[in-house]
Amino acid sequence: MNFGDEDFELREIQRLEGHTDRVWSVAWKPATGVNGVPAVFASCSGDKTVRIWEENSTGSFQCQAVLEETHTRTVRSCAWSSSGKFLATASFDATTAIWENVGVDFECVSTLEGHDNEVKSVSWNNSGSLLATCGRDKSVWIWEVLPGNEFDCVSVLQGHTQDVKIVQWNPSTDTLFSCSYDNTIKVWVEDGDSDDWHCIQTLGESDSGHTSTVWFLSFDASGHKMVSCSDDLTIKIWSDIDKMQDWYQNAPWKHVCTLSGYHDRTIFSVPLIRKE
Repeated sequence: MNFGDEDFELREIQRLEGHTDRVWSVAWKPATGVNGVPAVFASCSGDKTVRIWEENSTGSFQCQAVLEETHTRTVRSCAWSSSGKFLATASFDATTAIWENVGVDFECVSTLEGHDNEVKSVSWNNSGSLLATCGRDKSVWIWEVLPGNEFDCVSVLQGHTQDVKIVQWNPSTDTLFSCSYDNTIKVWVEDGDSDDWHCIQTLGESDSGHTSTVWFLSFDASGHKMVSCSDDLTIKIWSDIDKMQDWYQNAPWKHVCTLSGYHDRTIFSVPLIRKE
């Protein structure tokens, strides 16, 4: 499919119903939808549930499981580990649940606690060895995945001055990015000597960054290009222009361009499509 074709058109092929409140997030399960494996994705909602949807032989999606009776408030974010074995769900009840996928069943194997209030986002690193969460308490937490479905909080990052809306790992490095109501994007790395995490760069208005809440960001497959969207009605593209820089000594992310023209609606989410 060529997105540049003049006759390219997006059409609704199915409407999935089942949630009884606002749907906040969806996430495709890795390694599904290819090589004959049915496509699978998760959705989470203000109805306190997570639904697992699977494509059938006719190309339609059906709900295969409802994950419930774990979260007591809105489920705000969901994310699969790279293996697809685990699904993490973040909730306004101040917890993050870890679900293990065994066959067609899902079991809650761990509940992560520590945030003072609403957990807004959850993200796995590429290897599945680290998990990040963030929340209304202005903090970012990094959890190490241990044997036996145990999770150890290795760092609590205090740098944002307002709610942290999104955390996202770079796909090619263990570098964590966070977006906040304070209008900034922060870049976090681990100090190899002390095993402590710290902020190496803050992308704000002085860096041609956003002037209002940053709602979301996404990377291309290489991890060297990033796109962010904001309440300031713009989309901004960033690049790690010098791929050979030392992450611990330099701040490599630079503003490339700003896309505007969204006059009357907040931009909450945007993907970055890499044209081959």
